Amino acid sequence: MFKKIYTIILPLLSITFLGFELIDSNYLSGNKYVGTTTCGMCHKKEGVGQQLIIWQNSKHAEAYKTLQTKEADKIAKNKGFKTKAAETHECLKCHSSGYNVDPSLLGDKFKIEDGVQCETCHGPGSEYKSKKVMEDKKLAVEKGLILYDNIKELCVKCHNQESPVFKGFNFEESWAKIRHTIPNK
Repeated sequence: MFKKIYTIILPLLSITFLGFELIDSNYLSGNKYVGTTTCGMCHKKEGVGQQLIIWQNSKHAEAYKTLQTKEADKIAKNKGFKTKAAETHECLKCHSSGYNVDPSLLGDKFKIEDGVQCETCHGPGSEYKSKKVMEDKKLAVEKGLILYDNIKELCVKCHNQESPVFKGFNFEESWAKIRHTIPNK
């Protein structure tokens, strides 16, 4: 009986907490963030989808930098925060990755300044980053790679009315700008 309740309640709680901010379930597993430099080594060529280049040309790559502006600090202050935007949890949760984890889980090449990066959405990559693992989708997922059946649900966790600068969100239009699928072989 307890096991049945546990298998129903735990996933519901996980979904509930994910609705409040992007929290990797992998954080609890001890997987480390490796950073876009590491991910980009294999994800920059046309044959694999040029994901690094797509990210570099996106607003996601600049998300943290926007928190380092006087305008962002003014917005944070107007919202009642006592810290600068780049130091405020409520801002960082949608503008960065790895800000809320133990420093021991941040690899040497990881930089918070990279903003909304690969691991923000796909989870810390230390255990799935190798080519051997990534070539086996099932194994990569077992090792922590997060993939989505409904990408829009992920995006609206940040692109929503909670943001003080929200002006609406057209998922189809936005996804077209950052779509980074792996080409069929």
